[in-house]
Amino acid sequence: MGKLIFIDVDGTLVDYENRLPKSAVHAIRAARKNGHRVYICTGRSRAQVYDSIWEIGLDGMIGGNGSYVEDHGKVVMHRMISAGQCRHIVDWLRHKGLEFYLESNNGLFGSEGFEEAGITAVREYCKRKGRDDAGKMTVKDVFPAMMFGAELYRSDVNKASFLLHSYQDYLDAVREFPDLQTGTWGGKGETALFGDLGVKDITKAHAIQVLLRYLRARREDTIAFGDARVDIPMLEYCKIGVAMNNGGEEIRQAADYVTDDVEKDGLYKAFVYLGLMGDV
Repeated sequence: MGKLIFIDVDGTLVDYENRLPKSAVHAIRAARKNGHRVYICTGRSRAQVYDSIWEIGLDGMIGGNGSYVEDHGKVVMHRMISAGQCRHIVDWLRHKGLEFYLESNNGLFGSEGFEEAGITAVREYCKRKGRDDAGKMTVKDVFPAMMFGAELYRSDVNKASFLLHSYQDYLDAVREFPDLQTGTWGGKGETALFGDLGVKDITKAHAIQVLLRYLRARREDTIAFGDARVDIPMLEYCKIGVAMNNGGEEIRQAADYVTDDVEKDGLYKAFVYLGLMGDV
């Protein structure tokens, strides 16, 4: 077995407009041909990993920021929020007047008002990611697979994301859900756009540990690629951590190597630098 390569998706494998550089596809295929294994390691649930990504050729995935692990079609680990926890989340968010969506391997399920209430947040998120058309984006543009009107008391949920009216909503969630992992995304501290709730003590680094035990592989053979704060644990855990230049200052400081932006063939350039593609 060669190296085990773990690649975040949004901002690392694909750009912020969900475009997949041809150079990244070439790099991954060449690395696998050279004997290495490649896994995506993403916040997305499996339902959000579309055919265009699987068609690159992958050995598996880590999803839900570490709650789901799959190797060659076999589910190695899948930890979900319980049905009781999901009901608590839905009821509390409704009581607070916070719109939300639930992430499951079976799809994304939006609350009744999320499609309209989420417009401001998704446009600001896209603006922060440098999209020229951020002011025209809709929730459906950003989350094309999201379903509305479905049952929200569920037993198949990996995590939940909710709109923040203020940072206090996140602090309230921390107190309300000591049994869950609580975080924010779309910005730091007071600038965060979303809160999220997931399985306690789940990280991408923990999921990599689970996969290594399953494969009987060595930590010394691991390489991680990412662009966001949530990727820092896996970059620090793996033998080599690579940050995309389009990522924040924190992850660049945590990395062993900083490659170019995703849209400037950063993944390909890092694969070349690390000698992962052999003579291809």
